[in-house]
Amino acid sequence: MKRTISLLSLAFAGMLGCDKQTVEATPPPATTAAPAVAAPPPEPPAAPKKDSEKTVVDVAVGSPDHTTLVAAIVSAGLAPSLASPGGVYTVFAPTNAAFAKLPKGTVEDLLKPEKKDALTAVLKHHACVPIIQLKDMKDGQLVPMSDGQKLTLHVKDGKVMVENAHILASVKAMNGIVHVIDEVLVPAAAK
Repeated sequence: MKRTISLLSLAFAGMLGCDKQTVEATPPPATTAAPAVAAPPPEPPAAPKKDSEKTVVDVAVGSPDHTTLVAAIVSAGLAPSLASPGGVYTVFAPTNAAFAKLPKGTVEDLLKPEKKDALTAVLKHHACVPIIQLKDMKDGQLVPMSDGQKLTLHVKDGKVMVENAHILASVKAMNGIVHVIDEVLVPAAAK
């Protein structure tokens, strides 16, 4: 301990331009308490976003019926793109119940890191640009999806379907619209 203090004294003496004789090494007291430091005040919680400020990702994250979809979006790395405030997306969002209709193990398999490309393809089959409002959908209309394939809309008796999936609800977001659907739209390549 004495040698360490002596070396520290020499080091500080050299830094301060003093000689060895002017520096006295004083060992620290045996019971030194750490100086009291006031903890910074806690950050105020972020204000909840207004509906008009929510992105399509915020809409999905805020829905207890879309936890599987959110996990898939995050796993595929698509959340930043879909959260872009400048986007104009139409997203057909399958519910958890829709994912549960897939053959057993399908979702778990797609969420594996080595299946990221297949998962991304499935998710891109559920999104397109630009925004397509429910009121603008026409029977037989073909919608080009982000994966390059087209989906067919069916409108009958005021009910709208995309392929075999019923549109259950629509939620407007600041960067698009989310149409809640009751089936997963499986790309032709994955069938």
